[in-house]
Amino acid sequence: MSDSRQRHTARAGHAHAMNRNFRFGVVGESIRSGAGLADTARRAEELGYDVLVLRDHFVAEPFGEQLAPMVALASAASATSTLRLGTMVLANDYRHPVVLAKEAATLDHLSGGRFELGVGAGWLRDEYEAAGMPFDEAGVRVGRLEESLRVLRSLLSGHKTTFAGDHYRVDGLTVFPVPERRPPLVVGAGSRRMLGIAGRHADTVGVLPRARPDGTISDEITERLPDTIARKVDWIREAAGDRDVELSMMVTPTFGPDPRRTAAKVAVLRGWGASAADLVLDMPSQFVGPPEHVAEQMAARRDRYGFSYYQVPDALMEEFAPVIPLLA
Repeated sequence: MSDSRQRHTARAGHAHAMNRNFRFGVVGESIRSGAGLADTARRAEELGYDVLVLRDHFVAEPFGEQLAPMVALASAASATSTLRLGTMVLANDYRHPVVLAKEAATLDHLSGGRFELGVGAGWLRDEYEAAGMPFDEAGVRVGRLEESLRVLRSLLSGHKTTFAGDHYRVDGLTVFPVPERRPPLVVGAGSRRMLGIAGRHADTVGVLPRARPDGTISDEITERLPDTIARKVDWIREAAGDRDVELSMMVTPTFGPDPRRTAAKVAVLRGWGASAADLVLDMPSQFVGPPEHVAEQMAARRDRYGFSYYQVPDALMEEFAPVIPLLA
């Protein structure tokens, strides 16, 4: 694609993004029981959140023990009526895409079309090793994810699917029940190649710090600075072309009466030092201050970068709730 075409495409995508309504999700990462799941889902719905998302891990670190996401979301669907339900995100290597398409179609049907399928390449080396699964190099895992997304998109669109790739082969398969409309595909991505794949195949892209080859997520401050995030958004928009892609981020706002003082506290807690307070105030992933200031930051960042869908941890669900009506 030529530079001028890329700039035009990025501008068009950005114009769409500025017009998008905000959406807010709860990451149910501290749910440990069926009762806790139902309570959290109902409370999220009452507070005006749009989506409950669950993580996909079978080791306790780094988020604590997790319920199996697809089964748990089916249960959450029966406890709610409007709340959307999603995975943030399933590790592609843990399920064959044909099996996952079947589960996704069924969950979408059982929830009345409220399911959002989030998938990533898988990154937690310790988890793979504990389960005796080969932790292939990043290029292989990412290539497998791209093929999987193509299979999932075709099956969940109701198409009879034939596919032959390096990792998967599907021969004339359809999925039942056929979704009335294809569930949105969500991809979490941090590296240039992953962001490109997400831009080409996903309806929503969760922008993350990049995963490192050692099976951890980068904690470098540079991964969180405005120029880095703007560059990542550009890569998504270039890959998406004329498709209108929703941009998402998982955030942990820190509330306090004084934004600057709160930013300094965050900088110290994250190990960046109090002198990084100004950097924190400008970081697209950091929101600090009272609810009104957090809402202003979110509106400004939608204008600047295009982010319109934010997820917060369930531990912050009550504290963040006053922000929602300010942006409705």
